[in-house]
This record gives sequence, structure tokens and C-alpha cells, in this order.
Amino acid sequence: MKTYFFALIILLAGCSKALEEKPRGLVVGSEGLSSQAGLEAALTGAYGSLMVPWESGFTTVSQIAMCMGADDLTTHPGSNKEEFREFDRFNVSSLNSRMTPIWRGCYKVIQSTNNIINNYTAVKDGEEATVRAIVGEAYFLRALSYYWLTRYWGKVPLLLTEKYSADLLNIQKSEPAAIYKQIEEDLVKAEEWVPNTKRNPGRPNKGAVKALLADVYLTEAGWPLKDASKYALAAAKAKEVIDAKATYGFDLYKDGYLKIFAGGTVEDVFTLFTRGQWSTYNSFYGLSTMPENEGGWSDFFPELNFFHNFPEGSRKDATFSTSFVVGGTTIPWQEVTTKHPYYKKFTIQSGNKATYMSNNPVIMIRYAHVLLIYAEAQARATGTPSAEAYAAVNAVRLRAGLGNLPDGLAGPAFAEAVVNERAWEFAGEWSRWFDLVRLEQVEAANENKDPGDLQPGAITKEKYWMPIPGADALMNPNL
Repeated sequence: MKTYFFALIILLAGCSKALEEKPRGLVVGSEGLSSQAGLEAALTGAYGSLMVPWESGFTTVSQIAMCMGADDLTTHPGSNKEEFREFDRFNVSSLNSRMTPIWRGCYKVIQSTNNIINNYTAVKDGEEATVRAIVGEAYFLRALSYYWLTRYWGKVPLLLTEKYSADLLNIQKSEPAAIYKQIEEDLVKAEEWVPNTKRNPGRPNKGAVKALLADVYLTEAGWPLKDASKYALAAAKAKEVIDAKATYGFDLYKDGYLKIFAGGTVEDVFTLFTRGQWSTYNSFYGLSTMPENEGGWSDFFPELNFFHNFPEGSRKDATFSTSFVVGGTTIPWQEVTTKHPYYKKFTIQSGNKATYMSNNPVIMIRYAHVLLIYAEAQARATGTPSAEAYAAVNAVRLRAGLGNLPDGLAGPAFAEAVVNERAWEFAGEWSRWFDLVRLEQVEAANENKDPGDLQPGAITKEKYWMPIPGADALMNPNL
């Protein structure tokens, strides 16, 4: 409990906590950043902070658990899933440990990237293009971290210095508007400095930066900022990615939907690869998404209404596991302990699927995101969907085994259809929750749940955001 946000204070003071990982990249202070190699090591540490199993970042089930207020995710009604159920029932305790990896990982990234951004001008031995790429990636990662923090917690501390100060112990939370302003500034800088080609598959290129900025604009147009002028910016930025997809190496992957989740396809816009520089592993593929009947943990699975309403076709077949082999006998989902289907897309497709240690990547942004951001934002910005907006959403539907959307839809109806398409396309991928929040549809999505699903408590706008982790709030009443 001592290593939440205030673990950052310790890092800023010059200490570092022992990790399971090799300590590459844990560079603190300006002396370690006076060379290109030092910058690169610090950046490697920033990426690593997003990939430490159960400790920090996105390789655990945390971001899935925290999105259970949406209608595409739920958990076991019994067993040891109390902390998971808190999210689904809108009664999250500040001591819920499932929040820890995201909070801790994002602030560790912010500390590392602040180090890079505030000290890179001291580098004298580097190649200008490489240094610019490193710093551009640092801006991207800082923006990404603040984006996740403010979407989950709303008001959060805004730290832009790498230097230790006792004032940090009394830091105030900043309003979302200030956080989003900084995110935009960081991404504009990243867009300028990150090259068109990824330096390796787990790094962003310029197209990935543009895609994240388009997503940020789309979010800013909704709750809580409700700046509708951002719809046009979201559409324009996403269109830049679509028009230059060949340059950036992006496209819809059409040779098997499930293969997308093994990573390494043209669909990857930004992906955290758990293999490579950091010897780590992904712990939400495998046992987390298997029923107890198969020896799994039943951490998460789809809600029943969501599953029943999902359009039939090849995408549905690839998204859900609906039968299971138990003791040599195949049983339907209605006969497993939880009486739910499960997510096939998070099942390891080769080798032993009954594991919690896989090197499957964490796909943060797919090209399908870009297409659907553009389609929705264009329709909302102009009030009438363009032919290009239709083409974008229909490309996703065609791959899913569905027909085109009906011609002649008015802007609001078209945008609603695209939001539904996002729900199906990114089912279980911690996207639906953020759509419901920005569109203020959390309450509606939790009405009339199937009796076989967990029933929510009272939902208010205050519950759209998580409580600040309790140890930090205890140490600093301003939080």
C-alpha cells in the first residue's frame, strides 16, 4: 500500500524499488541523461513501467476489471472476485488493489518521461534525428499516461517536473480540462518529432500519435468537457491516418480475426509487446478468461444481454467461446459454473491455453479504432455522414461478416450505429466503458440487465470516476 503515487516521490528522490525485471531504463536524474544512450535507457524504462506483471501497467486484468461498469464485461458472482464485483456494482473502494497497476504504472511513466523531456537538451553526443525520436516517444507516452489517468480518475495530479520537492506531498488535483490541454500539447509535439516508421514494433510512429490524438479529441467532445468543436478535429486527424495508411503500414487485417490478438499484423497501430527488451508476460490471456470447469479463473466474461444482442457472423464466432471440453465431453456455455460464454479473443490460440504467463501483446490502438473514430466524428461534426464515413464503418462491418449500414441515415442515427459497431468490434477490449462515459450512457447501459448478471447499485456522475487510491489520499488530504 506504500507504493502508489508516493512511490513516485521515492523515485524522484533518487531511490528505486526492487523489481522482478532487470533494472534497465530506471535512470533517475540529469546525470544519467547526458547521452543518447542514457535517454534511450530512460525511455526503455518508461515502456517497461507499462508492462510489469501485477505491479504496474497494462499486462494484468486491471484495465478490464476497471471497465466492468460497461455492458460488455462482468465477473463471477462468488469465489474470490469481490474487488472485480465492486466495479460492476459501482461501489469501488479506495482500497481496491485492482486500480493499483494502472495508477502506479502511469505515474512511473510520467516520472521517466519528465526526466527525458526536461533533460534531453544536455545531450551532446547523439544524432539529432534519434534524439528527436526518443523525446517524441516520451511526449507520446506522457500523453498516453495522463489520458488513462484522467479518463479513470477525472481530477488527478499534473506533474511536469522530474525534481523532488516536499511540495509534492501537498500537491493538488488538476481539473480534467487542464489535463487534456497538456495531453494535446504533448501529442502535438510528439506528432512533430516521432518518425513515420516505428523504431520497433512496440513503439509508436507518427500515425500512432495521430490516432491517439484523434481519440483524445473524440473524448473531449463528450463528457466531461463537452467541447463539440473537437468532433471536427477528431475526424480530420483520423482522416490523416487513413489517407496515409500505406506510409504508416496500417490496414485492417483480413486473414482471420483472432490472429489480430497475437500481434504483429498491419492492424497494430500502437501495441505493448511483452516480448523483446523487457522479459515480462501478459497475465490476462489464458486462465483469466476461462471457466472453472476448464480449470480457469473466470475473472471476466461478457454480460448476457451483450452476448445475445451481438450480431451473428464470423466476428461473433471469433469473439466468444460458447462450448468447452471438460473431461473429454463438450458442454455448452449454459452448463459451465457461471452460465456465461467467455471471450475467445483472449484465449491463447496455440500451445497451452491454461496459463497466466503468455507473451501475447497488449493492443492499445487498432486500425479499426481509426476508421470508427473517423466515421463517428465526421457524422457528429457535420450532421450528415459522408461517403467516406460510410466507407470507413462498412469496411469494419464487411470484415465482421455483416452487410453495409443502410444508406441515407441522418447524422445522429449514423453516429449511434457507429458507437454500436465500436461495442461489437472492441468487445471486452476496455473501450466500451469509455464510450459510455463520454456519451453519458452508463446509466442506460446498466438498465434491464439479465437476471443472470450482477445488478448495479445506484449510478451517479460521481461514480463515472474512480476514487483516488486510499494510501495516497490518506497521506495527502488534497487528493
